[in-house]
Amino acid sequence: MARRSRAFAVAAVLAVGALLLTACGSDPLAEQYREGSSKGYVAGDGSVTEVALDDRGESISFSGVGEDGEQISSADHAGQVLVVNFWYAACAPCRAEAKDLQALNEAYTDQGATFIGVNVRDTADTAKAFNGTFGITYPSILDVDSGEAKLAFTGSVPPNAVPTTIVLDAEGRVAARILGQLQDRTILDTLIRDTIAESAPE
Repeated sequence: MARRSRAFAVAAVLAVGALLLTACGSDPLAEQYREGSSKGYVAGDGSVTEVALDDRGESISFSGVGEDGEQISSADHAGQVLVVNFWYAACAPCRAEAKDLQALNEAYTDQGATFIGVNVRDTADTAKAFNGTFGITYPSILDVDSGEAKLAFTGSVPPNAVPTTIVLDAEGRVAARILGQLQDRTILDTLIRDTIAESAPE
C-alpha cells in the first residue's frame, strides 16, 4: 500500500480530533447554521479525515433517482472505489471545486474509481444546467425530497457541510472525507489513488 506523507498523516489526525471535539465543545458548523447568514450553505474548511483500514465500519449502501430519472445505486459499482460528492448548484464552494472533480473523474475512468454526486437541494433542470456550465459528466442523485442518500452516511462520517466529498473503498466502507471545498486537486487525487492501491494484488 502506498505510503502517505508525514504531513498528510498529521493533518488527518488533527482533523479526526476536531471531529471528536465537536460533540462536547464549540461546533463551527452548528454556529454557522445558528447565525443564519445569507450565504445559503454551511461551509467546511476543507479538512481531511482518513480512516485506517482496521477502523472502518460497515459498508454503506445508497441509491436514488438521477437527473434523467434513472436509478443510481452504489451497488452498481461494487468492487470499485466510489467518490461521493454532496453539492447543489447555488453553493459557491461547489462551483469552485466542480472542474477539479470533473478532471479527476476523467482521470480515473476505467482506472478503479467512479464518481457519483448527491444533490441536496436542486430540481433536475437546475442540476442539469450546473452540469452543462461546468462540464460535469458523472451522474448525481437528486436527494432533496427523501434525503435517503445523505442519511446513509450519518452513522459514520456525516456530510455536515456542503460540499463534502467522501471516498468509499472497494468494500463500500468510508476511507476518507473532505469536509468543505476541495482546496487542492492533488489531495483528493492522493486519497483516491491510495484507496485503489489498498485492494491491488501484492
